[in-house]
Amino acid sequence: MYTAKVIGATGYGGIGIIELLLRHPEVKLQTLVAKESAGTTLSSLYPHLLGFCDMPVVDPDSEAAQEPADIVFFSTPDRVGMYGARAELERGAKVIDYSGDFRANTVEDYAEYARRIGKDPVHASPDLLPESVYGAAELHRADLTPARRLVGNPGCFAISCILGLAPAAAAKAFRANSVICDCKSGISGAGKKTAAAHHYPNRYDMMNAYRLSGHQHVCEIERELGKLAGAPVTVTFTAQVVPVCRGIMSCLYADLLEPKTEEQMLEIYRDFYKDSPFIRVFPSTASIGSMHVRGTNYANLVVSVDPRTNRLRVVSYIDNLMKGQAGSACQAMNLILGLPETMALDHPGFYP
Repeated sequence: MYTAKVIGATGYGGIGIIELLLRHPEVKLQTLVAKESAGTTLSSLYPHLLGFCDMPVVDPDSEAAQEPADIVFFSTPDRVGMYGARAELERGAKVIDYSGDFRANTVEDYAEYARRIGKDPVHASPDLLPESVYGAAELHRADLTPARRLVGNPGCFAISCILGLAPAAAAKAFRANSVICDCKSGISGAGKKTAAAHHYPNRYDMMNAYRLSGHQHVCEIERELGKLAGAPVTVTFTAQVVPVCRGIMSCLYADLLEPKTEEQMLEIYRDFYKDSPFIRVFPSTASIGSMHVRGTNYANLVVSVDPRTNRLRVVSYIDNLMKGQAGSACQAMNLILGLPETMALDHPGFYP
């Protein structure tokens, strides 16, 4: 049995991985760490976990927080993991970081990401960057092995776009500078902390786009699609918030280099994902929406081609707190621990 430590245990990302580990047959929770609410039990903060996880939350500076574990999740903001990961690695842990701290492998790529979110572009642990692997299991399964110690968990918008366009990129099917990512997220993507923009009167019946000057997830999308295409890919990306709790719908467009039918594109997608248990590919006639992935690690991809414009259109649905965060982290954890990829994740969502 492996032991797990969750740092940032009381945020949405922390709760997400805790809920998954509670049903995991090979990993048990050992330590819950958080600056806020230290000294309380997790179930007193989240009553739905009463009787399932009544563990205490400990302060990051406490002796208990330093206890070694087999796997450590940093469900923390940017620039926390880059300072804390080394100590956990030296204690023998494998580390999965939710933030952008380890999504890049070079200091230059990290600096561009940091610039987009207004953070210090100098990485605190640059020597660890080459060691990290981007935790998109569908693309990097061969690198997510028990020899791996450090994983940078993908961004939620990023993974929805990457999964939605990866097969077409690998097939070199679209014009590299024609990609448009039109993405809508539920408000839980903003995290647990309160802010005026998230106050109920300001959010109810409210939709808005943001970071039009350059969203940080564009870095991941262009890098991963470019690798698959074998040439630079540039995207026009629009992030939007809609008044729902959870879920991402990404409408993705790209100009096809040669005319293809929907059936041909469906074949490309199904072949690309034939060994990926959490990807489901649907034709344009499918009645699919965000509720069909809610609470799951699945990505539902609706693939269509507009023959008038010779344009590929893919609608990618994920749960931003699962496939966009804790689910991807659990999937990567399973692989780097040598466990079945689907362990604790192969369950349907809740309907309606």
